[in-house]
Amino acid sequence: MIRILGTVFTGLLGLAFGSFLNVCLSRWPAGESVVRPRSHCRHCSHTLAWWENIPLVSWLALRGRCRNCRAWVGWRYPLVELAVGVLWAISAWQTLHGWQTLRGLYEPGLAAVNISNFLFFIGGKMVLCWLLVALAVLDAENLWLPDWLTLSGAALGFLLHVLNIGQQWFLASSTPLGVPISLMLDLRYRIYLFTVWWLLGILAAPALILLIRWLYWLIRRREGIGLGDAKLILLLAVWLGLPGVLLAFGLGVVLGAAVALVLLVIPATRTNTGAWALKKMPLGTFLCIGGIVSALWGQPIIHAYLRWVGF
Repeated sequence: MIRILGTVFTGLLGLAFGSFLNVCLSRWPAGESVVRPRSHCRHCSHTLAWWENIPLVSWLALRGRCRNCRAWVGWRYPLVELAVGVLWAISAWQTLHGWQTLRGLYEPGLAAVNISNFLFFIGGKMVLCWLLVALAVLDAENLWLPDWLTLSGAALGFLLHVLNIGQQWFLASSTPLGVPISLMLDLRYRIYLFTVWWLLGILAAPALILLIRWLYWLIRRREGIGLGDAKLILLLAVWLGLPGVLLAFGLGVVLGAAVALVLLVIPATRTNTGAWALKKMPLGTFLCIGGIVSALWGQPIIHAYLRWVGF
């Protein structure tokens, strides 16, 4: 019951934060404040009443149009709200299930470790999903991955990971009453190993993207991957670690290639072959989708792949 109630509450909270994200996505590219003025129609400046601002419900009730001028609002608004709500609900469902499953397997003295991990994972997934939805839409609509969003997101992820690692190390070093010392030593070793691989991933993942970018420039003499994509990879590496960011990158590239092939077979997009070849694709959008998949289902996907290749 707690798992169901927690999931429903988190999903509804996600709808509200998705509604706020829509305000940000409309105003950030124009350099406007996200606080003032109040939510209004972008066509006639009609200030929205409270009941016109209910996530999903208001858009459906008004059939996607402004109540004053009847201008089309757009599909992006309900889709972003729904995406954040669903992703937050999935994050809560997964984390609550994992916490309920694992809490009985630990010694009683490690309860603080369990609670710390629970808060870190559920909060981290929610923040990361919100950031990735924002960056995916900004890149799709404006081919824009703002540094202040990617770098600040990476800095926030780094700070949260450092605080969590430090807390885990402190708890593992205190040896709670009734917990075998061998168990605490094993826990400290796993924390140390995780930290080393995590730091290596933060360095290796952006370096790989910069290498690909440099090789592409040597061959084609023009930019193939923007620096914004490299900073996005840095963000993903901080939050997901090396295996997770490699999975996100692979999924993003495959998805981007699939979309490019679909566009290639559409006659309207092939009227000017030279122009089509130079057309920019929002790689960041596909990387964000890969990052979301990796954040929510990365571990089972990676484990399934390792079993498939025989590891």
